[in-house]
Amino acid sequence: MLVYIRKAVKEDLPAIIKIIDNAKQLLKEDGSPQWQDGRPNQAMFEQDIALKRAYVLVVKQKIAGVAVLQTTPDSSYAKITGKWHNNQSPYATIHRIAIDSEFRGQHLGQTFISNLLSCAIALGFSNFRIDTHALNKRMQALIESMGYQYCGIVQVDQTEDGARYAYELNL
Repeated sequence: MLVYIRKAVKEDLPAIIKIIDNAKQLLKEDGSPQWQDGRPNQAMFEQDIALKRAYVLVVKQKIAGVAVLQTTPDSSYAKITGKWHNNQSPYATIHRIAIDSEFRGQHLGQTFISNLLSCAIALGFSNFRIDTHALNKRMQALIESMGYQYCGIVQVDQTEDGARYAYELNL
C-alpha cells in the first residue's frame, strides 16, 4: 500500500476541511472542547498552505490526513507551567493533525508523525514539540506512543479551554 506525505496545495482544501470537520465532531463526541470554537478553519489552512507548512498524508492516492509542521518558534510555548527538557535547540512543532474518519484505526497517525519528524530532521531539527487538550485522550495516546514526554501546561489562548498538555521529543 502506497503511503506518503506531501505539502498541501490549495486544491486540497475541500478534503482538508472535510477531515477537520470530522475530527471536530469526534472530539465533541469524546467530550473534549478542543476545536469546538470554529478553529481550525479554512482561513488558517489557507495561510498554512501559503506558508508551505501544511502537509497531507496520502494513502492509495487519497488524502487521508492533514497536519502542520511549524519550524518557527510557537509563541504559545514561550511560557510553560512545568519545564521543557531542551530549551536551547530550535524546535519544530506539529499542529492541527487529523486523520480522515475513513482511515481511522489503521495507525496512520503514527505513520504521519514519523514522516513529519523525518521532514523536520532533514531540515536540521532534533527537538520536537506538540500539545493537546487534557480531554483529548486519543491524541495523548498517539503522542506518547511516538516517544514524546510530557513537560507541562501551555496556554494556546486566554480562555479556560486554552490550556494544553505540552510534550517534547528530542532525537
